[in-house]
Amino acid sequence: MYGAGVAFQPSAGGSSKEKKRRDEDDDEEDDNEGKGTDAWERAYADERSWEDLQEDESGLLRPIDTKTLVHAQYRKRLLLRSSTSGSVASRIQKGLIRYLYIVIDLSRAASETDYRPSRMAVVAKQAEAFIREFFDQNPLSHVGLVTMKDGLAHRLTEIGGSPEAQIKALMGKLECCGEASLQNALELVHGYLSQIPSYGHREVLILSSALTTCDPGDVMETVQRCKKAKIRCSVIGLSAEVFICKHLCEETGGTYTVALNESHFKELLLEHAPPPPAIAEYAAANLIKMGFPQRGAEGVVSICSCHKEAKVGGGYTCPRCKVRVCELPTECRTCGLTLVSSPHLARSYHHLFPVAPFDEVSPHGRPGQRLPTTCFGCQQSFVGQGGAQPSLRTSCPKCNQFFCIDCDIYIHESLHNCPGCESQRNSSV
Repeated sequence: MYGAGVAFQPSAGGSSKEKKRRDEDDDEEDDNEGKGTDAWERAYADERSWEDLQEDESGLLRPIDTKTLVHAQYRKRLLLRSSTSGSVASRIQKGLIRYLYIVIDLSRAASETDYRPSRMAVVAKQAEAFIREFFDQNPLSHVGLVTMKDGLAHRLTEIGGSPEAQIKALMGKLECCGEASLQNALELVHGYLSQIPSYGHREVLILSSALTTCDPGDVMETVQRCKKAKIRCSVIGLSAEVFICKHLCEETGGTYTVALNESHFKELLLEHAPPPPAIAEYAAANLIKMGFPQRGAEGVVSICSCHKEAKVGGGYTCPRCKVRVCELPTECRTCGLTLVSSPHLARSYHHLFPVAPFDEVSPHGRPGQRLPTTCFGCQQSFVGQGGAQPSLRTSCPKCNQFFCIDCDIYIHESLHNCPGCESQRNSSV
C-alpha cells in the first residue's frame, strides 16, 4: 500500500538559481571524477616518463638504451623467423599471392586514451606503416580495409594493390562510435574472400580495441564458415585477451596477440608482413596464368576498366583483351588475367631463398682470432671514437665477412642479399 505525500515546490524566483547551482556542482564533481588526479600528477601520467627508465645491475635507474633495445628486438624477430631454417624450411611453402583484409575496430573503445593520444590514432599510424611494409614485402598481394562500428561492418576499400589508395581512404574515415561486431565483420570478409581463386591465400587481420562484440547471431557458426573457406584469421588486441578472438585464431590457423604498448603493437603488426606458411590444402603446386602489360603512351585517351571513365595517358594495357588498367598488380576486369610486372616477381624471389641469419661475434673474438676493424658493408670502424668499447658485430656463415648490426638489419630487412656472398660470386665468374 503506497502512501500519499506532498511535494515541496520552491518559489519561481529561487528555482532557477538553485538549479543552476546544482548543475555547476554536478559538473564540478564529474570533472573531478574524470580527472581523478591533480594537474601536476596528470602531466607525469600523460608523458609516461617512467617507461623511459630501466634498472641496471647495481639497482640504479638510467635511461633506456633505445638502440640496443631495437637491436635486441630485431635479433629476436630474425631468429624467430628463421627457427625453421635448414632442411625444414625447404619443405615449407609460403603464400606469395595474398589477399588480406585489415579489419579495424572503430567502436567507442577505440577512443580510449591509454595509448597516446588515443587507440584510434595509434592504430591508424601503425596501420599506415604496415600497409607500406606489406606491399614492399608482398608485391603480388592485395589489401582491403573493413571497419567495425555502430554494431555493423563497413567495407572501406575494395581489395587492391595500391598502398596510397588504401591509406588515403583510411585517414578519411577515422570516427569512433557504437559497438564492435566481430560476426558482421567476419561475414562481410567471408563473402569477398570466398570468391578469391584457389591460388590466392585468404587472410584477415583484426585490430581490436573492444572487450565485447555485439553480434546479431551465433558467431561460432561464422567462425566455422571461415575455417571451411580456408580463411586465416589473426587478431591483435589493444586491451586484454578475449575468448572469442582466441578461439577464432585457433580454429582458422591464425595468431592472437595482445599489445602492451605502442612499440609492442608495432612489432606485433609488422610480424604479419612476411608471408606465412601456406595452409596444408594450398601446398599442392599449380600454375598461374599471368600477363605482363605494357605501359600506355602519354597523351592517349582511353577508357579505364577499373573506374569506368576516360583517362588521358598512363595506365597499362592488358596483353589478352587490350583493355586499360590503372595500377599493378591487379586482375583484368574483362578477361580475369592476373596482371603483374617483372619487378614484382623479382621482389618476391627473396621469400623463397632468404638470407641466413648472421652469427653474433664477440667484440674480442676467439683466442688467436684476428678480427677486422671495419664493417664489410659500410666500411665504418667497429671501434668508437676515443677507444670506446667495440660495437656488436655479426658474421655471415657462408662468406665469413663481418658486418655491423646496422648493416645486418639492412641486409635482412631491405636488401635481401649478402654483399660478401655476391662479391665472391662475381669474382668467381
